[in-house]
Amino acid sequence: MRPGGTPRRGRDRRAQIVPGPRGAARVTGEAPTVAVIGGGIAGLAAATALAERGVHVTLYERERQLGGRLAGWPVRLADGSAVTMSRGFHAFFRQYYNLRGLLRRTDPGLGRLVGLPDYPLRHSGGLQDSFARVPRTPPWSALGFAALSPTFGVRDLARLNPRAALPLLDVRVPEVYQRLDGTSARQLLERVRFPEAAHHLAFEVFSRSFFADPGELSAAELALMFHIYFLGSSEGLLFDVPAEPFPAALWEPLAHYLTGHGADLRTGQGVESVRPGPRGGLHVGTPDGERRHDAAVLALDTAGLRNLVARSPHLCDERWRARVLRLRTAPPFLVSRLWLDRPVAPGRPGFLGTSGYGPLDNVSVLERWEGEAARWSRRTGGSVIELHAYAVDAGADRTAEQERLTGRLREVYPETRDAVIVDARHEWRADCPLFPVGGYRDRPGVRTSDPAVTVAGDLVRTGLPVALMERAATTGFLAANALLERWGLRGQTLWTVPGKGRTPPLRLLNRLAGT
Repeated sequence: MRPGGTPRRGRDRRAQIVPGPRGAARVTGEAPTVAVIGGGIAGLAAATALAERGVHVTLYERERQLGGRLAGWPVRLADGSAVTMSRGFHAFFRQYYNLRGLLRRTDPGLGRLVGLPDYPLRHSGGLQDSFARVPRTPPWSALGFAALSPTFGVRDLARLNPRAALPLLDVRVPEVYQRLDGTSARQLLERVRFPEAAHHLAFEVFSRSFFADPGELSAAELALMFHIYFLGSSEGLLFDVPAEPFPAALWEPLAHYLTGHGADLRTGQGVESVRPGPRGGLHVGTPDGERRHDAAVLALDTAGLRNLVARSPHLCDERWRARVLRLRTAPPFLVSRLWLDRPVAPGRPGFLGTSGYGPLDNVSVLERWEGEAARWSRRTGGSVIELHAYAVDAGADRTAEQERLTGRLREVYPETRDAVIVDARHEWRADCPLFPVGGYRDRPGVRTSDPAVTVAGDLVRTGLPVALMERAATTGFLAANALLERWGLRGQTLWTVPGKGRTPPLRLLNRLAGT
């Protein structure tokens, strides 16, 4: 427990509390109504915080499944098996305090998550990194990784440019964007003179988790990742994954929880427009007509937010609208899932990051950790393999890319060369936010020019050290908090990794370098 009785969210004693607004525990009298537009992590977090306080929540999700980019849906394979398809593997790091707090609503002990023992990275040249033995506490985490990695030799360390590396040693938000948003991730790594092998094997693997080429990605985002996982947190680099497909493990229990708190979940119903009402409130337009709400949370992906704003000419002010319309989406990515007639070798990890294998960014062996895949594997004697390719050229031949990805699997795991593919499903998507060089100023914050409208999602800037799924969950809670504060209701307490570097001498050097 932290002072004041707040339960600790993880092992890091320096993790920071972000108090929510103070107020009444629940609505008394007539409850306000809120439209939460989008049923991904951000929208579900916002809906949860609001419904728990007695607010009348209507959640609109255009897809038939909840979960956004972590949705899942049923498919039937060529062998007759009923399975769940999704958009692919996601890592639930132990630093994701607020996302894990959302999941604890229905799974207090997080028993539906299972930890992977390692997160190996392999380069086609033969080098391989591992995180299993890397210390969790900074600065020993970064030093331990360098000491254990085959990509860092004594000569390589001597070549490093320590002055260029200083911004990585004391990352603060939003200062890190002021210093590094005008630089690409690739340029930063080149300035620091990281060894070429480390550049490709470690840092590029992390930067591509933003679904973007390092040459396009803002260096501020890479620096923030370095802080969250290496020098800012003692939660370590290992992570958990859901023990069953996303719907069963995460969203079906949360949907039941929300409806139990009075929320109206309207899946399969998209929102076409939002307009301010003449006597206050907002009119939310759907194919079935308009409905008035007191407030709205816009928890959409980049393209969805842009499209909604374009169709809602009176929503918020012109400056905000122009910024939203300039937002960009990351290049397409491909998730290929293969059901093979034979198993991969016993020692293959549940997840492997790759570099130097053309379009292949990682390989998952799902039966190592997902119950549904494990049951299919035991029944058939086969393996369920998932391949990811990020930042694919928009003009690429999709069939050829799918074949290339499968061909690369046979290089990484040669025992699959003679395997028969029982079935294959390929998911092409292009809906992740792009964090381009110089793009931070255009990203919306949680609050808008209209106090009845808030924004949530992993595209939103927060002033907090969060990224990816954790940014989605955090902004969802922050969007709810902004509305709860208007109505005098108590908000959600949040946690983050420390907001600055943890090693005083390194922080001092960084400040001196910045003067």
